[in-house]
Amino acid sequence: MKKQTNHTTANSTAQQGDVLLRKLHEIPEGVSKIISRRRCTLAEGEHTGHSHVVEDDEAELIQIGERLLLRLAQAATVKHEEHKPICLSPGVWEVGRVKEYDWFEKMERQVVD
Repeated sequence: MKKQTNHTTANSTAQQGDVLLRKLHEIPEGVSKIISRRRCTLAEGEHTGHSHVVEDDEAELIQIGERLLLRLAQAATVKHEEHKPICLSPGVWEVGRVKEYDWFEKMERQVVD
């Protein structure tokens, strides 16, 4: 069953809070491990306990090396309690996090949402 949404569907890149999503043309080479199916948590909140989640019967969260990938057979929505939902087109999406660079400390760190 196709889900109806009132949101624009992302086809190449998307961002929800500190989570970045980039659509890939194919799954990268390497040994893959399925992390979850149907309810895929892309990132968990550091302080709030809120999570960036995709719930879809066909969704799979896959890890290849250090990379986290979301495979969607159909359009699906990323939800979070504090952000507007994002609809993603079918395909393979790389899940990343926003990082910032502290020039005084000369270090990179992940942005906390």
